[in-house]
Amino acid sequence: MTRVAAMLSAALALLIGGCGGGGGTAGGGGLVSTPAAPVSQDCSGSCATAASALSVAQVQGIVARAVAEAQARNQRATIAVVDRVGNVLAVFAMTGAPATVTVRSTTGAARIDGGLENVEIIPSTMAAIAKAITGAYLSSEGNAFSTRTASQIVQSHFNPGEALSPGGPLFGVQFSQLPCSDLNSRFGASAGDTGPKRSPLGLAADPGGLPLYIDGTPVGGVGVVADGVYGLDADIFDKDVDVEEAIAVAATYGLAAPLDRRADRITADGKTLRFTDLDSAELTSNPAAAPAYASLEGSVGKLVAVNGYAIASVRAGTAFGQPASGVRADTKDFSGLDAFVLVDAANVERYRPRAGTDGSAALTESEVRAILASALRTANRARAQIRRPLGTPARVTISVTDSNGVILGIARTRDAPVFGIDVSLQKARTAGFFSSASAAAALNALPNAVYLDRTLKVLRSEPLGQYVGGMRTFLGQPNALADGQYAISARAVGNLARPNYPDGVDGNPAGPLSRKAGQWSPFNTGLQLDLIHNALIQHVAYVAGLAPDVPQNCTAVSGFDSGFARGTSSTQLANGAQIFPGGVPIYRNDKFVGAIGVSGDGVDQDDMVAFLGVADAGLANAGIGNAPPARRSDQLVPAGSRLRYVGCPQAPFLDSNEQEACNGR
Repeated sequence: MTRVAAMLSAALALLIGGCGGGGGTAGGGGLVSTPAAPVSQDCSGSCATAASALSVAQVQGIVARAVAEAQARNQRATIAVVDRVGNVLAVFAMTGAPATVTVRSTTGAARIDGGLENVEIIPSTMAAIAKAITGAYLSSEGNAFSTRTASQIVQSHFNPGEALSPGGPLFGVQFSQLPCSDLNSRFGASAGDTGPKRSPLGLAADPGGLPLYIDGTPVGGVGVVADGVYGLDADIFDKDVDVEEAIAVAATYGLAAPLDRRADRITADGKTLRFTDLDSAELTSNPAAAPAYASLEGSVGKLVAVNGYAIASVRAGTAFGQPASGVRADTKDFSGLDAFVLVDAANVERYRPRAGTDGSAALTESEVRAILASALRTANRARAQIRRPLGTPARVTISVTDSNGVILGIARTRDAPVFGIDVSLQKARTAGFFSSASAAAALNALPNAVYLDRTLKVLRSEPLGQYVGGMRTFLGQPNALADGQYAISARAVGNLARPNYPDGVDGNPAGPLSRKAGQWSPFNTGLQLDLIHNALIQHVAYVAGLAPDVPQNCTAVSGFDSGFARGTSSTQLANGAQIFPGGVPIYRNDKFVGAIGVSGDGVDQDDMVAFLGVADAGLANAGIGNAPPARRSDQLVPAGSRLRYVGCPQAPFLDSNEQEACNGR
């Protein structure tokens, strides 16, 4: 056993022995008051100002209200508060709160064997921060989403529990914002407050994470852990009494999402989304009468430091859209398109358009700029799917990479949700990776994903090369992933990464990139998790103070049993893979030269912006365009069901009655 493994094993008993409190039901007392409902604010992307940020006093109030509700329910909680770009503003642990959480998607006798399922040593602080970041990153002035919303849209059926329904529209998004991402910033003096910051566990599906708003503008999120389980809502057809969500609702009092922007006012595929199962009228405490924050420290708990995320203090948030946040208005490349770009702590653009690194056929700087500008124009014309008020344009982030996965440019439209920054890059890299001739060799060269049981013993090792053989057999293509013959979009990868193929047809075999039904869960997905599993476990060990931090590359990290040794990595999937629509490869005539990824709105809108962004840029840049139709993944018909390439909405534009925008392109 390596030194790291021995230290982790020895620490397990200490971590679990320090757990206390918990419980998943409401405790004593009845309704004390009926706090005022949040006020609707008519913002659609332009309300944010340099003053739209949480103050120290507001952060303290959030914590105080959360503590008061936890006490009223006889709970002990860990509470995290972040700003809109993921800076951690406070982490407060009540005395007796569970020190760790167990990852679990099932209840009762049902048990899934592998992935992150039943891992018990994840610090509660990591889970609370991930929940807070999820509430902040999924929300904008046009939509307010919670971790309960996330739970609804990442499971194998949409809605969860509905048989013969396809997977959630953001199936796979939980493995974004990863701590190993080469895009997301890290806590520390060199990064300043610039975001987007990484999340310790990706995005959370466990209720108890909510966004925070000031005058209609999202300014951050709050996350609560109290019951010792990091899970999800497997049945959305009932109303849960979730103590973590109740504590989070109390915390948001006075800073809650506008009613007209909440997920329960928004539909996807004709189905209403969920925001919470509890509102402020059902609280046990009166958040308007919460005790002063100064009375809490030392008496009911304390601020805690979290390795890689926060020191033990309360701090103010940053204003989104200002240079200090890492996202500001463009001034150089996209005149008239209301574009925003990423900048570093010195206000220098991180990803201005640049030429590709992959030889004589590489994308030029001007071509990259043209592709980004074309996609921005398409997004500005497109009718948003998941935003209010109705009739507002889609808000997205757009990433372009070369065939090696190197970032060639990133641009955003106004008020696009923050989660789409990292996800757009994941989509581009995923489409590029699976369309390349090097994917098979790369997967065969990666270390096994090492699964652990609850006592930190190695459960088994999963070779990533198994997915190469699985793809070749399933597609009937003996050289799949090694010949670059087919252009594989992010939508097609998602088709192949579902626990049933075709998606949603219960009883059918799993796709070749997925765990089989019965062993699949949002915490045990197949290739998407296996690519980054070891890096995620290393980061858990780092936060616990038992290992170095994970590199800024999510692949080529060996397992727990090898002490997280570092192998040869590349940029191809450096921030992980993504398996829902919005990414397509880019071709120069019939040669694969790069990829584009789009994220932030409905998945069909994301697909259309990516696909038309490339097609329209090609009108002025001869030779650049989408894959030749004969090479697209929709020419493949595995298991008697055709793969998809892109799916574009009908009548998608605000300024036109055009019906089939993607046909013939």
